Amino acid sequence: MLKYSVASLNELSSIVIPQFKKYPLLTQKGADFLLFEQIVEHMNKGAHLTANGLKQIINIKASMNTGLSEIIKSEFSNKINPAKRGYIQSNFIPDPNWVSGFVSGEGNLDVGIKKSTNIIGYQVYLRFRISQHARDASLMELIIKYLGAGRLERDSRKPALYLVITKFSEVKQIVIPFFNKYPISGIKYLDYLYWCRIGNLIESGAHLTNEGLAEIRKIKEGINTGRKTKI
Repeated sequence: MLKYSVASLNELSSIVIPQFKKYPLLTQKGADFLLFEQIVEHMNKGAHLTANGLKQIINIKASMNTGLSEIIKSEFSNKINPAKRGYIQSNFIPDPNWVSGFVSGEGNLDVGIKKSTNIIGYQVYLRFRISQHARDASLMELIIKYLGAGRLERDSRKPALYLVITKFSEVKQIVIPFFNKYPISGIKYLDYLYWCRIGNLIESGAHLTNEGLAEIRKIKEGINTGRKTKI
């Protein structure tokens, strides 16, 4: 795993924060960003070097992401008063490339093969999916409206939901044309190309033959966790 990291206070103030103020985050992570910005402002004033300033920063951090670690909680157990956390209300998708970038990080391109009563005994289907925390349901609904396809599925085991498209006509007429025009970035683009190859085989009816099903299985092995090719 690789991580891109910026920790310089000067770079955070002059590059990172201006970037995301100009191009705001649309998920509830945007609320974390607003709190993060407050902490950077405090640190620029040297507040982190005083007891009172450190207390203010800890109160802000308590409302960010997953909150405070157990160590910090034990050190400041009687002094924590979590800051108010805002709510991000997104009313529109700013650009189609935003969707592609979001899918590059949060999307999944799956190929399913399950037993069926059809002529070959197996059904092959493509699934496009975006996963997100349940708190971003309104944004996911906005993406469905923007694309003109999809449904929401909620996870019964955790606070998560999924935007799902499995209808083959929507995959061929909406999903694939969209990402052909506004490509996915990074290694996931290779998954997309393989995914489209399987889509072409399904469209031609090859998935209803033994030879075609075997080819689909072979392509499927190279998608997602099975991929060995580097971009």
